[in-house]
Amino acid sequence: MLHLISNAHIDPVWQWEWEEGAASAVSTFRAAADFCEEFDGYVFNHNEALLYEWVREYEPPLFERIRRLVSEGRWHIMGGWFLQPDCNMPAGESIIRHILTGRTYFHQWFGMKPATAINFDSFGHSKGLVQILRKCGFHSYLFCRPGEDEMELESPDFRWIGYDGSEVLAHRAFDYYNSELGGALRKTRKWLETHPGRKLGLLLWGVGNHGGGPSRQDLRDLNALAEESEDRRIVHSTPEAYFAALRASGDEEKLPLHGRDLNPHAVGCYISQVRVKQKHRLLENELFATEKMFSSAVLQGLLDYPSAAFLEATRDLMIAQFHDILPGSSVETVEEASLRILDHGLEVVSRLKAQAYFALASGQPAAREGEYPILIYNPHPFPVAGIFECEFQLPIARTEGFSEPEARMNGTPIPCQVEKELGNMKLDWRKRVVFHATLPPSQMSRIDCTVQLRARKPSLPTGLDADGNFRFATGELDVVINGRTGWIDRYVARGIPCLGERSFRAIVLEDNDSPWAHDIRAFGPEIGEFTLLDPWRGAAFSGLRGESLPSVRVIENGEVRTVVEAVFGYGDSYLCLHYKLPKQGTELEIVIRVYWNEKSKLLKLSVPLTFEAERYVGQDMFGVAELPRAGEETVSQKWVGLVSEREHAALTCINDGTYSSDYRNGELRLSLLRSPAYTAFAMDGNDILAKDRFIARIDQGERLFRFRINAGTPEERLARVDREAAVANERPYALSFFPAGSGARPLPSIVLDDPSIQLSAFKKAEASEDFIIRLFNPTDGRMETTVRLPPLGIVARIAFLPYEIKTFRVDRSRRGLAEVSCTEEELEKS
Repeated sequence: MLHLISNAHIDPVWQWEWEEGAASAVSTFRAAADFCEEFDGYVFNHNEALLYEWVREYEPPLFERIRRLVSEGRWHIMGGWFLQPDCNMPAGESIIRHILTGRTYFHQWFGMKPATAINFDSFGHSKGLVQILRKCGFHSYLFCRPGEDEMELESPDFRWIGYDGSEVLAHRAFDYYNSELGGALRKTRKWLETHPGRKLGLLLWGVGNHGGGPSRQDLRDLNALAEESEDRRIVHSTPEAYFAALRASGDEEKLPLHGRDLNPHAVGCYISQVRVKQKHRLLENELFATEKMFSSAVLQGLLDYPSAAFLEATRDLMIAQFHDILPGSSVETVEEASLRILDHGLEVVSRLKAQAYFALASGQPAAREGEYPILIYNPHPFPVAGIFECEFQLPIARTEGFSEPEARMNGTPIPCQVEKELGNMKLDWRKRVVFHATLPPSQMSRIDCTVQLRARKPSLPTGLDADGNFRFATGELDVVINGRTGWIDRYVARGIPCLGERSFRAIVLEDNDSPWAHDIRAFGPEIGEFTLLDPWRGAAFSGLRGESLPSVRVIENGEVRTVVEAVFGYGDSYLCLHYKLPKQGTELEIVIRVYWNEKSKLLKLSVPLTFEAERYVGQDMFGVAELPRAGEETVSQKWVGLVSEREHAALTCINDGTYSSDYRNGELRLSLLRSPAYTAFAMDGNDILAKDRFIARIDQGERLFRFRINAGTPEERLARVDREAAVANERPYALSFFPAGSGARPLPSIVLDDPSIQLSAFKKAEASEDFIIRLFNPTDGRMETTVRLPPLGIVARIAFLPYEIKTFRVDRSRRGLAEVSCTEEELEKS
């Protein structure tokens, strides 16, 4: 039997903006409803709650027709997600929100709960999806990319295995998701000719990308083919019906196992339009951290939970994760609109974050005379030790002298220094305090600052040795920065040497003009590098007039850290790099400000290691991916790591919104920027771009990147890096605030007692006044943790399998935890 799945792939945005996408959705759905009513036995399939919302808003009578057709079984709610997101870069928690939002919507309006998830056009699929699908109630997955020419599979049907060992049935559709207008018959005959002995099959058809779906001629042709076919039964069907038939065939257990991701496809999309990628990561971080803060406040009676506002910000995030937005494959106007959407979400969340912060500041004593209190909230359920920053204002602006802050936590002095404030007023007035502290879990901490007036600001050391290099050494860390090149030549963490000479060299590679970079797996060759500017040119780039300035210089120094700045140039582009060297610990922070004005070129950071790694790994959705080690461009999330068991060494690198890298022959290369044209690729062998005009390029101008490098033993690094990445991304929130001195001090809301288990979500439940906590094990070993919710007196011991996700409903009335699915439903009885 051949199951014909009629659909209309509609990109809400791509080469058009959302208004045109909405118009296409309405007209396509109207035509599909006409055909459902005209042709007996025909079923139209469509997913994406966002498109149904547009129809409900812009043509309500059509929406009611569709509801009737769904109830009659003539229109099928397929997939049931909010939209088809990118399936590599969003956090696992984000994917759960796509499913939860879509499932809530389709249950409310159609009473439907699809069992087959679909992502036809997403550019590859993380292995982490498998466990998410199973724990959201899906048993099967239908996809198209990578295609047959990109990735070899034993069979289009297979059992896909997740990080935790769970599995779903999966099917890669033949010849992608659409057919040309009037071409459905031709595509169907092609399938029949290609699969002469196959008893069961699935074929997607319908005009797609800009909508269209079925046509009257296509339906007549297919119905005629079905009637005249003698050896094959051809039926209009649904994805669920196909997978049910596959299971009923008895062949399920014979299907091949696939235990890897479904990648790569369009590796350029891991890099293109980095502003969207970084702002997407920022909204992800701010949303999930603010949910945790607000939940803590609500749980203790300080606030009411703003469900509608959080949903609004979540929708902004999900729209930005669409598979032609986050990958950077849309036109320039869509990029700008997407940045506006992300900014809207960030604005909503910032106001919620302020509400939660001030509520959680309750119970703090009033400041004493001469004190400047800094209150900092740690949203994580474990202690966080690190370097934090905050600015405050002195009451008097001085033109002479220097006010030097000192900091205490719980009455005990802590390492503290003042660094240049964000503003540029040459007054002793605004203070940016940098301090090292250990913050207790899920609660507000207080840092009390006082200032001592000095005659002048302390001078900075040159840090140069006889060879002209900058040497930095503590009991834990040994770093050498080459004064002639500006790159790091030595990095030794607790006696473990990890970085080779010329580390963090900014290299330029040959690239193409397509944001997708179809048909390639690796970029190159290397065609140049940024070089240190001479003192006069470096000073001019730094904003000085008629002066010279060393192009490698110490710009900050104190009890907490030393900051070295270096400036470089290449072609029409410039780069300012900050090395932030800690006085405690071994985490090296790298901040890179790039002014990028190249075209058809790719910028990477070269990080040569002193060892050859047997494993190259990266954070994935609720898992750790084994990445290729032969120079292929690869995708990961908040961190990557290089591991050598032979040399008992590991290096980890945390990012704030860059997703692509490669590794080969002992060299990690972090991908920063591409400069292709918007939405361009070669068609029928023609040139990619027009030759008669200026063509705007992606990612021209100023961009900012942050990385955190750390090293240690393989066991230590892999156990700790996931939490370190969470802290680096969901930063504890510090603000200078003079509290009223009234109210009760809130208790810590949630505390975990193990070194690794992560809190993915702490939020109000969708359908009750209870709360949801989602935990996961980011390691490949069995783990246990004790979960404590002190405001409710709840204490529970929970065991985890490797990479396992567990979701719990916090029953406030009964003061207990009940495990539920990721979509907050009762677990199925086994």
